[in-house]
Amino acid sequence: MHRRLVLMLAVCCGLAVAQQAQAPFQTHQLKPNVYWIEGGGGNSGVIIGDKGVIVVDAKTTQAGGKELLDDIAKITPKPVTTVILTHSDGDHVNGLAAFPAGVKVIAHENNKKEQEAALSAGGRGAPPADHLPNQVIAKNRETLKIEGVRIELLHWAPAHTSGDLVVFLPAEKIVFTGDIIATQMPDALIHLEKHGSSEGWITTTKGMVALNADQYVPGHGNVQTKDDIQQRLAKVEAKRKQIKELAAQGKSLEEIRAAVGDPAPQANARFASFTEVVYRETTNKSSEN
Repeated sequence: MHRRLVLMLAVCCGLAVAQQAQAPFQTHQLKPNVYWIEGGGGNSGVIIGDKGVIVVDAKTTQAGGKELLDDIAKITPKPVTTVILTHSDGDHVNGLAAFPAGVKVIAHENNKKEQEAALSAGGRGAPPADHLPNQVIAKNRETLKIEGVRIELLHWAPAHTSGDLVVFLPAEKIVFTGDIIATQMPDALIHLEKHGSSEGWITTTKGMVALNADQYVPGHGNVQTKDDIQQRLAKVEAKRKQIKELAAQGKSLEEIRAAVGDPAPQANARFASFTEVVYRETTNKSSEN
């Protein structure tokens, strides 16, 4: 179904993906045992445990996954034993193709369903079938001890996708947000086709802010502070309220876009704008050309 989408999102997304694909990976240390690695798709987390390594998100391609593993080997000789996926987008999961067979892959149950749907539709947006999640999270909060590290896995509601999983390290006060936070985007990024939700995004972001954390590693972009996340939340809440009020007055999507200051939409943009998402949620309209 054709959507009118926002040029800014297309340009930002396209440039970000191109730059990440070309730029060399960069490793950043957060704590003695915690790193994040940018480049090659979404940010990846690296948590060094007693005898092995836990990775959060696995890059876009098999080559990117291999480069990620090579960079981890420069940090520690310990093997990667576990991967935690924050959501099902290809730039966070497809690098799993380079990971050893039998690695534990943890994801929300809806994440696995989304990857299975991608495989059945031809494979784009999912790693090989033998690297699908083999441990699923069905609860809203689950605390695990992996390689001696306490990790809390949290799901408040569908937000960026239906299968978002926030990774919280309580001892280190670090949160891996996945694409719930993507700093190159001016607004929250919601995947309608994966049943994301603007209301769920707000619920989830409020949940993250309430955690006893001081560093937030986004799906894309640089590490954020709690204040950064709170400011982003306030802006998204205010814009969502304005869109809902205008929609309730019977304004068209085009009129609302103009009122909130969105750039002109472009048909081939990759994602629906936040304005369109909220408008469609509010009016129950599938699209407006």
